[in-house]
Amino acid sequence: MKKFFIAMAALCIGLGASAQQALFGDGPVQSPVINADGTVTFRFQAPKAIKVEVTGDFMPVQKREVEFNGNKMTVEIPGVGELKEGKGGVWEYTTPFAVAPDMYNYTFRVDGVSQIDPHNMWVNRDVASLTSVLLVPAAGERSDLYAIHKVPHGTVSKVWYHSAAAGFDRRLTVYTPAGYETSKAKYPVLYVLHGVGGDEDAWVTQGRATQILDNLIARGEAKPMIVVFTNGNIACEAAPLENADGYVNPTMRLPKTMEGSFESAFPEVVKFIDSRYRTLARKQGRAICGLSMGGFHTLYITLNNPDMFNYSGMFSAAIGTGSEAKAAHPEIYQDVDKKLATYFSKKPALLWIGIGKTDFLIQSNNEFREKLNAAGYPYKYMETDGGHIWKNWRIYLSEFVPLLFK
Repeated sequence: MKKFFIAMAALCIGLGASAQQALFGDGPVQSPVINADGTVTFRFQAPKAIKVEVTGDFMPVQKREVEFNGNKMTVEIPGVGELKEGKGGVWEYTTPFAVAPDMYNYTFRVDGVSQIDPHNMWVNRDVASLTSVLLVPAAGERSDLYAIHKVPHGTVSKVWYHSAAAGFDRRLTVYTPAGYETSKAKYPVLYVLHGVGGDEDAWVTQGRATQILDNLIARGEAKPMIVVFTNGNIACEAAPLENADGYVNPTMRLPKTMEGSFESAFPEVVKFIDSRYRTLARKQGRAICGLSMGGFHTLYITLNNPDMFNYSGMFSAAIGTGSEAKAAHPEIYQDVDKKLATYFSKKPALLWIGIGKTDFLIQSNNEFREKLNAAGYPYKYMETDGGHIWKNWRIYLSEFVPLLFK
């Protein structure tokens, strides 16, 4: 019995030491480190590892074939840097180039197993993937919009509404600008939609949308506005582990995503926001935009509700993928030419299109622009380097928002 209590005491001491280590830090290893010359050093402590690599969107890209909706497409993936083992089993890699100011995601591969950086507390989730975050801000650079500055901040709320179309309550993330709570003014509303596999949290975490909004509004470069981040998966209540489904891994293969259900149900979101918040409840006070699947949704929500939105933004829109042919609500995707004519006859303030030069969707987006050009319909277009990546979507949001509600 005495030996048992000694063992238990040793265990408690060990657990206490472990808790203190977690509380006060787990040692001198620092990662990532932004060096004075702009290079970045990554470190990973793994004394028994054979090979440690780092990969992230700060690295030169490689090309790989993937399948999307039954079609094979070539996409870009981040390159890989190999760490070298040093004293105490600490592996290290310093980029051979200065990393341009921006926000990046990265992971380590330890003997082929992907791991986040245990020395970096900033972690994002994109669908079912966890990645560590590297932010390289610089005054005067776009990445400065992604940093938190000492400016007035908006309020971010998780709000539930009842969806008659879905048959249950669903969640939204809602941003109200600084001063909303103490003001009696009415505000315009921007609806921001995520991509396939995302949810109502994606733009706030991966997209740094609230930081972009805070900073643009504080600079006087954007109007104060309410921003609504929807969950585009109409069969889901909310983001994973924040709904009644319990421990279900996030997936890109969700039902009712690009077959018309979400688009047909969208007016109930607008109606709810107008009833709950002080909004400018008219076309001139509404905008909508989205990335990938959200760009697809944006197009068809706009065309089917030509009196609802005065500003629409399609970011790397997932159009022309064949999803329209599998629709549960085919009427949403039919008569596009007629709907375009009706939409533009009502003289919307802005249709904005952005896509990367190497995005696997650029051909279908170009074909859509050719349709607009042939009919003489006005729109703004931005083409950036890179492919189907968050780096581009943050750029597009920061370009789109200042154009709204002028």
